[in-house]
Amino acid sequence: MGIELGHEVGPGSAHRIAAVGCTAEVRTARRRADGRYDLVVEGGTRFRVDRRDDPDADTPFIRADTTPLPDEVGPGAEDYAERVRRRFGVYRERLRRVGVPAEPPEELPADPLPLSYAVSAAMVVDQADQQDLLEADHAAARLELAAGLLRRENRVLASLPVLPAGRFLRHEVNLN
Repeated sequence: MGIELGHEVGPGSAHRIAAVGCTAEVRTARRRADGRYDLVVEGGTRFRVDRRDDPDADTPFIRADTTPLPDEVGPGAEDYAERVRRRFGVYRERLRRVGVPAEPPEELPADPLPLSYAVSAAMVVDQADQQDLLEADHAAARLELAAGLLRRENRVLASLPVLPAGRFLRHEVNLN
């Protein structure tokens, strides 16, 4: 739901909830010995938060009224899609070259709408960039933003082997 800080409930509960979120479809759940769960989720339908109710004594969860957001392709999506495919290929290769074993998606979708979500999910960028991608009005806008982020990330990755921090980046990253 776009929770940015803290936990969903309790004394350390979230400080800010984003205006746009998406449903989380649970793919796998594993219970830990201490009672917590490890969940693997996939983003579902995007929505805009219209009104939010904080947890209270009767309901210890955040509740909200939401409006589903349409998934539209938008103008110029094909042009941005081609640019994103090229830059994402460079991105995967540069991650590999700096020692970050990235597990790429099996194959990028051909259609701009699913491509916009696949690439957005696969990029290793901060939460603010992820939120911007989620809030894009349509696939063309999301692909345009992704192309810019990929250009930025590719420049950073190209410089990593010469930066002292490069050796600390050798850890596994799963792009799925």
